[in-house]
Amino acid sequence: MTRQSTILWLIAISQFALGALVILIPQQFFLLIGLSAPPIDNNYMLGMLGARFLAYGAGMAMLARQPSPNIFWIRNMMFIQIVDFAVGGFYFATGTIGFSVVAFPMFNAALFATLLWLWFPKQVYA
Repeated sequence: MTRQSTILWLIAISQFALGALVILIPQQFFLLIGLSAPPIDNNYMLGMLGARFLAYGAGMAMLARQPSPNIFWIRNMMFIQIVDFAVGGFYFATGTIGFSVVAFPMFNAALFATLLWLWFPKQVYA
């Protein structure tokens, strides 16, 4: 397994886990990670978000099996991770959520975006 496929598999697994948790146990998942449980009618929108997590997980798994993954999807996932990091930083900086809530997701976002940037050849970004 190459380092590129390794990071893509790690991202795929994280997306599958998020999707399953948001779809199957949204109330409990939010409480587990330190957020307020959303109103029960928000589970509909969370289910749609979960579907997108699962789809991205499938996409990352597909890319991990390709010898030369499509760079659009690599850039797209980098963008998602950068936005995830920025949103976490904003809500932490404004005092909306605490460090214990953002630490792990922001670490993952920074790690995933950095490794995607470093482990895919620069010439493909031109």
